Amino acid sequence: MGIFGKLRFARFQAVMTDTVWVSRPVLLGILLFVVLVLVLAVFWFFHSAPPRTIVITSGPEGSIFRSSAERYRKILARNGVTLKVLPSEGSQQNLKRLLDPSFRVDIGFVQGGVAEGLDIDKVVSLGSISYEPLLVFNRGEAPVDLLSRLKGKRLAIGPAGSGTRSLALRLLAENGIESGGTTTLSDLEAEDAAKALMDGRVDAVFLMGDSASVQTIRKLLLAPRVHIIDFIQADAYTRRITYLNKFNLPRGSFDIGKDIPDHDVSLIGPTVELIARPTLHPALCDLLLEAATEVHGKAGLLKRQGEFPAGLEHEFRISEDATRFYKSGRSFLYRLLPFRWASLVNRILVVFVPTLVLLIPVLRVIPRLYNWRIRSRIYRWYNVLLMLEKDAIPPLRAGKREELLQRCNQIEAQVDKMKVPASFGDQFYVLRQHILFVRSRLTGSTNLH
Repeated sequence: MGIFGKLRFARFQAVMTDTVWVSRPVLLGILLFVVLVLVLAVFWFFHSAPPRTIVITSGPEGSIFRSSAERYRKILARNGVTLKVLPSEGSQQNLKRLLDPSFRVDIGFVQGGVAEGLDIDKVVSLGSISYEPLLVFNRGEAPVDLLSRLKGKRLAIGPAGSGTRSLALRLLAENGIESGGTTTLSDLEAEDAAKALMDGRVDAVFLMGDSASVQTIRKLLLAPRVHIIDFIQADAYTRRITYLNKFNLPRGSFDIGKDIPDHDVSLIGPTVELIARPTLHPALCDLLLEAATEVHGKAGLLKRQGEFPAGLEHEFRISEDATRFYKSGRSFLYRLLPFRWASLVNRILVVFVPTLVLLIPVLRVIPRLYNWRIRSRIYRWYNVLLMLEKDAIPPLRAGKREELLQRCNQIEAQVDKMKVPASFGDQFYVLRQHILFVRSRLTGSTNLH
């Protein structure tokens, strides 16, 4: 700090000392406190801003998970948020990524039933976004009516890490079918599995949206000697495996003109949830759920208009921010202003308004406390003077007067060393006058000068 800066600061201290009635150490303490609070407020203002980039773990190329993530990306881009889409093998890998703190990811699609044996307390659900039916196709002259009849066959049950494989293994186990022996289980990708089925290299394939595309499913529905399996035991499966739902695929729903399928088909499957880490910013939670409403909220073959997203709690606990969104939607500011402006105004209200509410009373109380402290120091000497004057009531023994005068001189010496603000000068000088008054009574003099 230069000489002129030092002079300006000294002048500022002098003005503040006279007007706010605080000494230099107290003034420096107040300034340090204000600066500290403001620094913390500014830090929190920037720290609490929603990130401009988040990462979603989706599914394989061409899967419904992947296409949904791409639609999310475009919607979030309209609000200035970049969504990076990571391909994955499916639900199981998505969940493992979210549970791994060293992996850079914020959200992901996870179907029900893949969390068995995992500690899922470190993630939260933003709600269910869709049903995920399991489609099983077999090759032959006629469709298979029971999964148990696939025993001893060559089955493609999806790649490792996919929700398809996890559910297929569970259903096959319910029917007493295990890997090995006469039954062959392969982990072909959806496209390769479909081609293998049509070529006769496998006897049945299990497909779900986390690994298969709509085009692949349509290709199998149109292929000769390939049949979609009707889950005639759907009710039994949903009672034994609680995260499963029963669906009805109406006749002709894929192609009315070609009557595909040519009969109503019962299907089973879990719901898909949008899973996030608890650190996801509340504003981004709202933004993602609005994107989910736009992507998944329309009526479809297996869902009603507005059925998804839904705050249904299954294996994963619903986040508090998602619960708030389902009850009341986006907050007032985010409905009124563009996302970035709403975030800015919201942080100002959350950070700086409470800071001012804190600082104003504190800055008003500190000078009062300091004034009380100065007065108490002055009043303490008045108490000492009163005790001295009480001891000076006649008759006095020999030498008592000299002893009292010495005490009075000591009091005066201590008072002269006091440092008080100019605003307390009148009280300080009145105290000194009273000391002289007590000395005059001790000496018998009436001259206070």
